[in-house]
Amino acid sequence: MAETIRELISEQDVDKRIEELGQQISADYEGKSIHLICILKGGAFFMCELAKRITVPVSIDFMSVGSYGDDTVSSGSIKIKKDLEESIEGKEVLIVEDIIDSGRTLCYLTDVLEKRGAKSVRLCTLLDKPERRVVEVKTDYVGFQIPDEFVVGYGLDYAQKYRTLPYIGVVEGV
Repeated sequence: MAETIRELISEQDVDKRIEELGQQISADYEGKSIHLICILKGGAFFMCELAKRITVPVSIDFMSVGSYGDDTVSSGSIKIKKDLEESIEGKEVLIVEDIIDSGRTLCYLTDVLEKRGAKSVRLCTLLDKPERRVVEVKTDYVGFQIPDEFVVGYGLDYAQKYRTLPYIGVVEGV
């Protein structure tokens, strides 16, 4: 059976919430500059839209950290596939992620970045699935809390498909 996509969060609601997050982050970092670390690939769509809405100075870097492959369930094994291109020592770091599920990846990554000498490390995620959490992770900025369903769109994929959907959808029939 082929999968189908059911809309969970509309494009308009996603856009409105990213605007609100940009305002909140700008207020919290007033008088400072922040270094956004985008977690590839899914976080790229969210980070680009978020960065446009932040009014304090922003610098950007990318990491690729994975534990899924082509599956819908985390393998639990975390690997850094692409590391940062510049030092984060002394910087105000904001990790930008598409979704927090088990929490393993972000817990691991936060620890790694703190050990590299960041002045602060905070976390911003478009989507949060608290029901799936197996490791506690502090999220500073959350777009939406969602139920335990497999979602795609706005950067999130299923076997590299559906990333470019402008809304958040639920994969059905998988």
